[in-house]
Amino acid sequence: MIREVIDLYMKDAEVCYYPHFFSANEADYYFKKLLNTIDWQQDTITVFGKTYLQPRLTALHANNKNPYSYSNITMHPKTFTKELTDIKSAIENEVKANFTTCLANLYRNGQDSNGWHADDEKELGKKPVIASVTFGSERIFHFKHKQDPSHKVKLVLKHGSLLLMKGDTQKHWLHQLPKTKKDIGERINLTFRIIA
Repeated sequence: MIREVIDLYMKDAEVCYYPHFFSANEADYYFKKLLNTIDWQQDTITVFGKTYLQPRLTALHANNKNPYSYSNITMHPKTFTKELTDIKSAIENEVKANFTTCLANLYRNGQDSNGWHADDEKELGKKPVIASVTFGSERIFHFKHKQDPSHKVKLVLKHGSLLLMKGDTQKHWLHQLPKTKKDIGERINLTFRIIA
């Protein structure tokens, strides 16, 4: 099967987008299944000395026991579910990478968000490969160049889409999923990564 792929041609980055990586039926199935079978949790984060509930729910799954730490949160993985394994295999066959870990995010509405950051934690390696899948409501995703903040990219992440970031992307770019006042439903985001 040949999938549509869009190269974003961002400087200092390797980013491509598959708007329909999974069919509508597959995406509907995975959204419902993941919503009800993943053990979602809400952690607290501390920013500038103040502690808040993280504005989304998360879960970590892996084929090893290696923890993942970000924003002063350390998560310990559970094993992959059947659905996560199937999704991972489909992506691996396309992008020729072997992912060990999936950080899952559940955005319950437009007020759930993820601020500017890069997936550049040392356990991900120097040139991390991040495969990000969207199921559920579409959201606008922002990129901003670290050295040239005027260089920005916006992208609508569709139901069933895959966004692949690799090479020096995390070294040179930040990304975020901002809040929106639009009345939108739930979105599940799976970010597959390699933590050896």
